[in-house]
Amino acid sequence: MSDTSADPAAPASDAPSDTQVTWTGLRSPFSLGFFLTLGGLAAFVLGLAISNLSTVIIYVVFALFAALGLDPVVRMLERRRLSRGWAIVIVYTGFALVLVGVLMLIIPTVVKQVAQFIKDIPSIISDFMASDVYAWLHDTFGSSISDILSQAQSFLTNPSNIATIGGGVLQIGASIATGISGVIIILVLSLYFLATLPAIKQAFYRVSPAYARPRVKDLTEQITDSIGGYLMGMVILAFFNSVVVFILYLSMGLPFPLLMAVVAFCITLIPLVGSVLFWIIGTTLALFTNPLFALIFAAAYLVYMQIEAYVLTPKVMNRAISIPGALVVIGALVGGTLLGLLGALVAIPVTASILLIVKQVLIPRQDAKVTPL
Repeated sequence: MSDTSADPAAPASDAPSDTQVTWTGLRSPFSLGFFLTLGGLAAFVLGLAISNLSTVIIYVVFALFAALGLDPVVRMLERRRLSRGWAIVIVYTGFALVLVGVLMLIIPTVVKQVAQFIKDIPSIISDFMASDVYAWLHDTFGSSISDILSQAQSFLTNPSNIATIGGGVLQIGASIATGISGVIIILVLSLYFLATLPAIKQAFYRVSPAYARPRVKDLTEQITDSIGGYLMGMVILAFFNSVVVFILYLSMGLPFPLLMAVVAFCITLIPLVGSVLFWIIGTTLALFTNPLFALIFAAAYLVYMQIEAYVLTPKVMNRAISIPGALVVIGALVGGTLLGLLGALVAIPVTASILLIVKQVLIPRQDAKVTPL
């Protein structure tokens, strides 16, 4: 019987091995140009899709951060032996009641005060022109100050300019409708995110390898706790700001205390520059009413800013991750440049999360490399 086994001396097959196979199609200039063009078109379409979905992405990010901000309150109720469903119902019911109460309290007053402010603009400017501050400005800069005030008065007292600023009456209506629908979408999405947050975390853990899941879980919990603590802390600090502003304006008889309290709450939510920006706005408005009270407000609010920075912020932000001041500024600048107000709001918790990952993942890995590869 003949031996059918392979002969070791037999010549090797002429077929190329797997390591010798090359994609000869790309050697053709036409094929190479086609694939490069196809890749460029795919990147362009992907970028266009992301650009068109930017509003949806902003809604999702806002809703996710709102859910992470409310999650500490929900978990606190869960620790009091409430189910997560009932805890979410209590939190959202309380939030809805507070929101409705604030709106019912503020909207009529704000509308009335804004109308009164527009009506009082001539008298406010006249009082300012009779003050010593205006006399100093007039002596320093000449008659151009009076021209600027006259133009500002004619602009602010003309109702049609409001529509001009907003791009027309229809555009203003569309913007208001879009804003209301956006708020509703964010609230609904945040409710879904908050209800399914444990399931979302578990699904994220399952994606990682089994041996790394305990570490991934611990790191994820730290990140979400820090984001939730940061967002809740920002709301608490903004509330303190609004209370201080309301008390100062009301005690000194400055105009529109409730309106300025609402403005202070909204502006001081902006990290880093929010308090400074409102300090300028509040002092400028008080300057038109009474220069002495404006000086008192500027000094009192400046003292509060120091108390907030050195006393309130460390106590309120004790659950958030502390990051160096330089990284705070850089993160806020980058976030604000890329995504505007949304980027400025989320930049600090995102920066803190990245710093946490670097500290607990990257640095230990580098420390473990005691010998060169």
